[in-house]
Amino acid sequence: MTPADLSSTVARAVRRAVEDGELPAGADVPERVVIERTRPGGVGDYATPLAFQVARTAGRPPAEVARVIAAGLAAEPGLERVEITGAGFLNFTLAPRGAAGLVREVLSRGPRYGYADDAVEAEPFPRPPTAGFRQRAVHEAVVRILRSQGREDGGAPPAVAPVAPVARRDGDVVATYGRDAATWAVLAVPARETPQFGPGLLVQDESSEFFLVRYAHARAEALGRGAARLGFHAEPGQVDAPGEADAPGEADAPGQVDAPGAAAAPALLRLLAEYPLVLEAAAHRRAPERLVRFLVALADELLDFQHCVLPKGDEKPSAAHRARLALAEAAGTVLAGGLALLGMDAPDCL
Repeated sequence: MTPADLSSTVARAVRRAVEDGELPAGADVPERVVIERTRPGGVGDYATPLAFQVARTAGRPPAEVARVIAAGLAAEPGLERVEITGAGFLNFTLAPRGAAGLVREVLSRGPRYGYADDAVEAEPFPRPPTAGFRQRAVHEAVVRILRSQGREDGGAPPAVAPVAPVARRDGDVVATYGRDAATWAVLAVPARETPQFGPGLLVQDESSEFFLVRYAHARAEALGRGAARLGFHAEPGQVDAPGEADAPGEADAPGQVDAPGAAAAPALLRLLAEYPLVLEAAAHRRAPERLVRFLVALADELLDFQHCVLPKGDEKPSAAHRARLALAEAAGTVLAGGLALLGMDAPDCL
């Protein structure tokens, strides 16, 4: 089960509880359930306060509602454990998922990985003018993210927090920094906060988060070109992850498991699995900055991981190299898709 599957699975459990009379007929049954990563020190992998929402319309205490929902999830495949904490928070531990299946899903769906099945095709927006630039950039990013989750607002401005404009002292930020860099800056902080501009935005090294994310995508593209020159291609499989094995007859070379960067693979896989939840939460909160923060974290892990993708010296390409290349390409795919939702291009080279 993926984190995104978990959201729909929990929603189905609530519907079944209402249909079976375990919850009152008037109980609110959400179409989607917002699932978020458990905070440090919390229980399980993911959590939701859904029981409190349902309790308001069910006329029952949240803890009782949570117990009903948890009981309905007891036999769900892919769920290792469901626990209730506090006054009714539901906490979930997912069964381990193979790296190959996740990477294959990302690559097969391409830039639409993380989209809901009923996602609405995004319509092109006119290039935003300098006047009201931030308001337009926030509005368009929110609408794209909403549409990716199947939510169509009919062109009406979505309900977002008041948008703080670009400070007068910053002048024409599009002319000074370029459209993509200016868009990054205005989306990187919550809408109510004033965005920050400065020379660091255009620094061409990893101290600039804007550069970091675009550079990581360019590196993923470069790895594919490098692999092609060496005569091998991406193939989802073992990425030094527990529970998976190389193809029969193929084993990693001595020392390969500990190749520089290989330790970043689990974090990279975790982030790819969480991307659909990030989009769901960004849509629910009307908060593009959540997607910005995610892309920075993903880029950081990818740049650490890149060093183990291609063979070194006389090393021959192995199943592990092909799997690592597939993981790098999957991360690059998500970076490109996320940047597109924010209204920015993903360069093939920098």
